[in-house]
Amino acid sequence: MRENVRSQERLTPNPAHGFTPAMNSVLPRRRSPAWTLANCLTYGRLVAVPVLVALLYWPQEPSARFGALAIYILAAITDYLDGYVARTYDQSSALGRMLDPIADKLLVAACLLMLAADNTIVGWTLWAAIVILCREILVSGLREYLAELKVGVPVSKVAKWKTTVQLIAIGFLVAGPAGESILPGTLQAGTILLWLAAALTLYTGWDYMRAGIKHVIDDPR
Repeated sequence: MRENVRSQERLTPNPAHGFTPAMNSVLPRRRSPAWTLANCLTYGRLVAVPVLVALLYWPQEPSARFGALAIYILAAITDYLDGYVARTYDQSSALGRMLDPIADKLLVAACLLMLAADNTIVGWTLWAAIVILCREILVSGLREYLAELKVGVPVSKVAKWKTTVQLIAIGFLVAGPAGESILPGTLQAGTILLWLAAALTLYTGWDYMRAGIKHVIDDPR
């Protein structure tokens, strides 16, 4: 019996000799946490987009306008909170990093398109909306390309100011005619701020392009 045991010990691969034990041959893959508080805030912003669009289908109805404004404000708050929670409570994840900019761009694009459709954004102000939408597409494409090169695109302070001004401008415009009954000049304030956001958009867009073109030129592929 002891001889059989000894013979089995001699036949058992030893990790020290370069063999990997069978029980460690399959290592579990680490999954990105999906239901953290930070990610749930991002999910909420994604869900808010179709609800906001549905409410803006009745642009002349004050209750629908104020409902859309309430949803929009909550969504804009989560835009700040999800990043804060992720940093403070170490809840950063690959899923969150992917969904956060998507949720932001969907919210902005959906609002601008609906506001243009109901003539809240009209005339020359449409160009401000076009500049903002084009910049969002440009930066998204640039980030995707640079991600293949393992190059990050940091967010500048001017870009953060642009985002803040843009969110406030859209908020005024979402309130629209209903907001005029409570705060006269709501539409004018929203229009002025949208043009300011467009100007900051051009500046930050060129800044990103200048940084991105350098990596495109140096790409050996």
